[in-house]
Amino acid sequence: MDKTWNNKGWFFVLPVLALVLFSAAIPLMTVVNYSVQDTFGNNVFFWAGSEWFEELLHSQRFHDALWRQFLFSAIILAIEVPLGIGVALAMPRKGWGVPVCLVTMALPLLIPWNVVGTIWQIFGRVDIGLLGHTLFGLGLDYNYVRDPLDAWITIIVMDVWHWTSLVVLLCYAGLVSIPEAYYQAARIDGASRWAVFRYIQLPKMHRVLLIAILLRFMDSFMIYTEPFVVTGGGPGNSTTFLSIDLVKMAIGQFDLGKAAAMSLVYFLIILLLSWIFYTVMTNAGAERGRATGGEGGR
Repeated sequence: MDKTWNNKGWFFVLPVLALVLFSAAIPLMTVVNYSVQDTFGNNVFFWAGSEWFEELLHSQRFHDALWRQFLFSAIILAIEVPLGIGVALAMPRKGWGVPVCLVTMALPLLIPWNVVGTIWQIFGRVDIGLLGHTLFGLGLDYNYVRDPLDAWITIIVMDVWHWTSLVVLLCYAGLVSIPEAYYQAARIDGASRWAVFRYIQLPKMHRVLLIAILLRFMDSFMIYTEPFVVTGGGPGNSTTFLSIDLVKMAIGQFDLGKAAAMSLVYFLIILLLSWIFYTVMTNAGAERGRATGGEGGR
């Protein structure tokens, strides 16, 4: 018997989709228009064609910023995802500790990005900051203003402090959705703690981990406010990521054509990498599901 689908719900969603498409299409078309033109002010434009894209793809400045962006995102994912899983596993499932832990984890996410940058800018200062002054008192030559390594460590620790909670909350939601019968069966079979994590908890967290990795990758790859407030892209250009370089090009240099071309390339890179992440992890989950189903059938 064929099922009858009720599609009336789309009538409530379509106005929102139309509004989003309209509000996104106009800025996008403006950026596309600027990317193929040049201007010297007074709202006078000259056709440039693909000149800005060719210059950008051969620009060492763009390649360096892109490399720094990839490195930062890779470090962030390598730290925050395992750390988030570990913290979620350690959180209680019952009792008064559950709301306390959930509220504590949510607190960093409620702080605005510019405030986070200001907090860590002051926190890391050697003269008045608790972190900087303590490290200096211990004999460590820490100064994120003049040392590129210290600047990178400060920004990475800041991002881990700010956003690991998101991974924790998503993983915790996946863990609490696992039926107790799975754990009872594991105890009967004498499964080790690692076996429970490997064959029960990790597969059940697959979908939320996919969301967590995608969100953290996109956020880390587009990071701007926090590092800009803390270091301004310095010392030198050591923390000048693509977003910071784009703002400097558009506002600082008023090079709108090249900045528009860079923003489009930036957008396409994020879109492509997010699609790759999603496809690879979805296919891996499907393969794991088929393998589990096959073992169950046998």
